[in-house]
This record gives sequence, C-alpha cells and structure tokens, in this order.
Amino acid sequence: MKLEDHPTVKRYREQAEAISATKAPNTLDAEWLKQQVLEAGADDVGLVEINRPELGEYQADILEIFPHTQTLVSFVRRLNPENIRCISQAVRDLEFIRTQKEADGIARKVTQVLAQKGVGALNYACGFPMDLDKWPGKMWPVSHKPIAVAAGLGHLGNNRNLLHPRFGNFILLDTVLVDREATAYDSPLDYNPCIECKLCAAVCPVGAVGNDGNFQFSNCFTHNYRERLGGFADWVENIVTSKTVRDYRKKVADPETVSMWQSLSYGICNKSSYCLAACPAGDERIGLYLADRQAYMKQVVKPLQNNTESVFVIPGSDAEAHVAKRYPHKTIRRVGNGLRPNSAQNFLASLPVVFQRNQSEGLDVTYHFTFTGEDNCEATVIIRNKTLEVKAGHVDTADLHVTADTRTWLDFLAKEKNLLWALLSRKIRIKGSPKLMMAFAKCFPS
Repeated sequence: MKLEDHPTVKRYREQAEAISATKAPNTLDAEWLKQQVLEAGADDVGLVEINRPELGEYQADILEIFPHTQTLVSFVRRLNPENIRCISQAVRDLEFIRTQKEADGIARKVTQVLAQKGVGALNYACGFPMDLDKWPGKMWPVSHKPIAVAAGLGHLGNNRNLLHPRFGNFILLDTVLVDREATAYDSPLDYNPCIECKLCAAVCPVGAVGNDGNFQFSNCFTHNYRERLGGFADWVENIVTSKTVRDYRKKVADPETVSMWQSLSYGICNKSSYCLAACPAGDERIGLYLADRQAYMKQVVKPLQNNTESVFVIPGSDAEAHVAKRYPHKTIRRVGNGLRPNSAQNFLASLPVVFQRNQSEGLDVTYHFTFTGEDNCEATVIIRNKTLEVKAGHVDTADLHVTADTRTWLDFLAKEKNLLWALLSRKIRIKGSPKLMMAFAKCFPS
C-alpha cells in the first residue's frame, strides 16, 4: 500500500483541509479565554504576556518546556478555610490533595478546549510532580506565584503565600501556557491584601515567619516538608544507616514511620499550614477578625498554638530554639533535611536559604571563598547585623579566606569527609582564625 493510500494519511489530509478552512485565530479574545477557564472550574483568572518585564527571570524556564508560549493563563482554585484551620493534619491534607487534583483537572480541561480551536497549550502541575532531576536546584519551570502577581490575582503576604483580594490565601494556583497572544492582559493589584496582623508569625511552630518580614526557608522546609523531598531522603538514610530495628526506632518514632507510609500511599502531606490557617486577609475572610479579634484568637489562633505535635528541626537551628522557648508542650524532633549542595555555585546560592540569623548574632565578618578543581569560582560572604550577603568574586578585605577543592568541600558538607583530614591533606586551607570557621558553621547547621 502506498503511503498516500493509507487510511491514517487520508484522514489526516481531510482534517488538514478542514482546519485550514477554519484557521485558528492568531489572537485570542481575552474575555472569551477567561470565560473558558472559569467554566472549567476556576474561581478567578488573569492573563499575562510572556515578555512582561517582571517575569524576566522566569522566561527561560517557561520557554524551555513550551517554546511557543505567548500568554500565561494564571488561575486560582479555592480551598475550604475550615479544613485548613482544623488542628487535624488529616483534614488539612485532604483539602490540599483534593484541591490540587481539581486545579490540575481545570488546567487540562482548558488545554483541551483550546486544542479544539487549533490553539496549542500546555498545562503544568499545580504543585507536584516536579523535575526532581534538578534537585536541589529549581525544579519547577513554571513559577505560579510571580505569574499570579503579574496577572493581578494578589500579592505575597508576610507568610510568602499569595493573598487574593477576595479569597485571601485560601487558594491554590495553577498556570496554562498558550501559544497565542490575547487581546488584553491584566495588571498587578494596586494594593496588598496583607493587613500586617502578624498572625502568621504568631502561629508558625518553627518561627520561619518573622514579625519583621524575614523568612527562614530551610526551617519551614525542614518541618513542613518532612515527608517530601529532602525529608524523605533523610528518612531513607536513617533506614540504611540503622544497624538494628531498635537503632532505627531510636531515630524515627513509630508514628513518623506510618505517617511516611500515609504520605506515600495517599498523597503528599504537610506537617503545618498554620500560616495559611491564621491569615484573615481577603474580603471574604476579614469579617470574623474585624468583628471580634479576641474571639478570632480563641477560635482560630490559639488551637493551632496549643496543638500538641512533633516539630522537626535541624539541630542547632533558630527553629529548635524557637520551639523550646515558645512551644515547650510540642515535641522537638531533631532531623536532617537533605539539603546538600552538588556544586560550589549551588553551595553559594544555598547560603541565603539555610542561613540562621539568630545564630549569627554579634558577628561582623567577611569571608573569602576560592573553589578549585571540578568547579572553579570565587565569592565573598559577609555576615553582619544578623544579615547575610553573598557576592561574586573577592570583595573588600577578608577576615577569613577559605581555599578548597570543590569535591572535598562538598563531601565535607555531606559529612562524608572529615574536616581535620581535609585540612591536613591541604584539600581545604584557611587563612585566618579557626574560630571564624566555627562561627560560620554555626550559622549554617545541618
């Protein structure tokens, strides 16, 4: 049979003629596009052009997975506030898991509607799965939060969640990438729904959300993501390094083991979503807070603060000190979080993420780093006034200069090589007081 006589080829030719007769529009009507998203089940939607200046740092990742992207369709799916405010983790997780599936279903339905019009579109995950081969770097090519901000769906609050003007932070975000321009685009909201009540800081069990707006990512990550990503990797390492069942049980309590099973079986679970639960922002949420703040504290905030639970922390971290001081009735569980850099550049980029500012109190030190071997680079790290700054190259005068073979340094961070051996073999060399090296390590416990 000749190729042109094959039934599949014939049908394709016929369909191609029909499509050419009703050519897909080069530009999509913005209102029509939004209406399709709302009819698919979204609670709000906004449109952003791919070349929006404020999305500049995210464009490369987006275009890598869908090079034809012209329009970003950002939408929200509402969460049930009562589920999220419940002290039962099971109730909270049920809402997150279900709503994420709904958001992903909405995004897929939108792409199907567009496909029927001859428009190319790609839907990315609301949360997971992610491109974990890029761990521990950026694993999500589509950054929903900055896209949603550009699309006018809200602004980030003190808790680093997107606050919608109507729904507050009781939402999940998703994005659809479309290969057509739209007739109109949305602009960022002209105010921030955050009312600066600081309740997110008041309920955070690990103190990751600060009253002054500071956010300590690794402390949030270590606790809330205990059953995901690095926390899971740490759990596996606890298994393989345990000599006996009794040894394993000393490291991991039985409830933690079965909780890991539940997360693997039923969906990714959160250890805490208190910063969402306590937030009164948004037109639909603020009434209870304004009507009676004492009642709000009693009904919403205090149950979260008084909840007895295990809190997962890095030993020696600000989080450990915070739990001991603020929540003595909660159980401190000292764990690892699996955040191990795989290159010198990754190490330098990770420093602001894992920095423990309270451990740096009193320091005013400049460090120079020179990495050699498989990854050559130079950098300056300045710790001053409980803040951290990382600069490329050697800047100013160093109080301590560290010269290290990259592989040896990374193995030392992973606790696979001894620092004394590295110093004696001159794989790692320091110029300056060893006490400054110890002070540096204290700021980045692992």
